[in-house]
Amino acid sequence: MVDLLVIGGLGVDVRVRVPVLPLPAADSHVVEPIELRIGNTGAGVALAGRALGLRVRVVDTLGADPAGDLVRAALTRAGVPAVLAEDPAGTRRSVNLVDPGGRRMSLYDPRGWRGGPPFPPTEFAELVRDARHVHLSIMDWTVPLLPAVRAALPAGVGLSTDLHDWDGVNPYHRPFAEVADLILVSGVRLAHQAVPLAGGLAPRTVVVTRGADGAELYPGDGTAVPVPPATPPGPVVDSNGAGDAFAAGLIAGRLRGRPLAEAARYAARVAAAACTHDGMEYPPGLLPVD
Repeated sequence: MVDLLVIGGLGVDVRVRVPVLPLPAADSHVVEPIELRIGNTGAGVALAGRALGLRVRVVDTLGADPAGDLVRAALTRAGVPAVLAEDPAGTRRSVNLVDPGGRRMSLYDPRGWRGGPPFPPTEFAELVRDARHVHLSIMDWTVPLLPAVRAALPAGVGLSTDLHDWDGVNPYHRPFAEVADLILVSGVRLAHQAVPLAGGLAPRTVVVTRGADGAELYPGDGTAVPVPPATPPGPVVDSNGAGDAFAAGLIAGRLRGRPLAEAARYAARVAAAACTHDGMEYPPGLLPVD
């Protein structure tokens, strides 16, 4: 039995520190050393969850390439077991531009999956039944397996997903929203549409994250609860993975019996703490449980 099963979202980040965002047009810019490290959303949730003391397992596809080897090594260092299928297209990757204040812009290469599902539904169901919570990344290869995930979910086990910068319209995100109990979505493209979006997804719980401005919690009963931003416990180094750390903190809080609003405030503190670390390989005790 694991506390958290993370489905999909492994990859590598090419982190580039830049003097300003957006970059001015030029033939070239001199930057600090460019680094390759484990990244992408599933890795962020898994590694933050593990740093918070959860027992975590990941299931995903990875390429048989140096980038995939880097991901496998990082998961091993963190003590996160992985169930992996080989992706002929190679390992997903992102180029993340990070300014001196830790703000970032991500250029994402998803390496779309081709062919049938990489895992039999029966194997997938067994993994789901062995978890106390399941977090679903919006990977294309998971779409045919969503009914198997939902059907295998034991009573009382939550299913969450992060829709990232969904505008509320793009049909790609809809199947993930409809299968989940807890939905996280960035407020970047929603503007003032958060309330009608949350209303349309009720009775599901929706959390709209707004970075340094905190978040809004919609429990699915027509109410809205503001989640104030937390003060980072040190200098902000890199905001990559902050949203994933928020998700991990929210899941950890709920698994430990915290009420929803309290768990969301704890999640904001976890996200703030993640911003003080360089990369997603967080130290154990990323934020002590209080």
